[in-house]
Amino acid sequence: MATWIIGDLQGCYDSLMHLLDDVAFEARTDQLIFVGDLVNRGPASGKCLRWVRQQWERGVAQCVLGNHDLHLLAVAAGKRKPNDGDTLDDILHAPDREGLLDWLARQPLLLRRGDDCVVHAGIHPDWDLDTAQRCAQEVEAELSGTHRAAFLGRMYGNEPTLWRDCTSAESRQRFTVNCFSRMRFVHRKKHALMLKAKGSAAQPPEGCVPWFAAPHHRPKQSRVFFGHWSTLGRVKWPEYRVLGLDTGCVWGNRLTACDLATERLHAVATAPGEGRTPGT
Repeated sequence: MATWIIGDLQGCYDSLMHLLDDVAFEARTDQLIFVGDLVNRGPASGKCLRWVRQQWERGVAQCVLGNHDLHLLAVAAGKRKPNDGDTLDDILHAPDREGLLDWLARQPLLLRRGDDCVVHAGIHPDWDLDTAQRCAQEVEAELSGTHRAAFLGRMYGNEPTLWRDCTSAESRQRFTVNCFSRMRFVHRKKHALMLKAKGSAAQPPEGCVPWFAAPHHRPKQSRVFFGHWSTLGRVKWPEYRVLGLDTGCVWGNRLTACDLATERLHAVATAPGEGRTPGT
């Protein structure tokens, strides 16, 4: 029995099928965990979402929410305009749209296995794992509740940037969403979120470090598996006990899976017709 943690799909269904063939995935015994961004930019968002949902219903798969998944929910609720390059119409105009969206909205921001965690973007350095879990559960309750649309309408924004400034439920929830779905760099000393900063971890903006390189409150043995950062530079960062599994499949690079137990990596090239060039 193997548990494979798989990087950002972003609508690249054929690449996923090739990857599962290459790792000899056995649905009767193996498990899958997806690090979020099941949809958008690739050509088969609907197929990816339906397939992962089917495996979830069979008890084979789990996933966490990524920024593109949240974007889909916000667009569907009329709280966000589609972006140029979105590939969400096969979900938004599908006869099973509501079932897909309701299922997606009930997925977590954080999965824990003991001290190990799976998230989309990261865990804020100022959080211990219990705090991270409480913050995730608070947002998950909003997304799965009857007032989802109202929450999606107030979810977006770059403030607050500091955990200590989260003095209300709304500010705390927005900070939580940004940490779990958007974060890459933080300020070296204050740990402020630097949400506009992108690029390689090897070339951080002045005064900044990757979120995982800041002093943190996770247990020393804790591992974090995450996605979101296709330009990270490498997958394994053993000095920080993190593995970044977004290897840019939708940009024509690779789709990567990691064996949870052994940290063995397996990657396949993007399937023909699924890769895009940045800016398209």
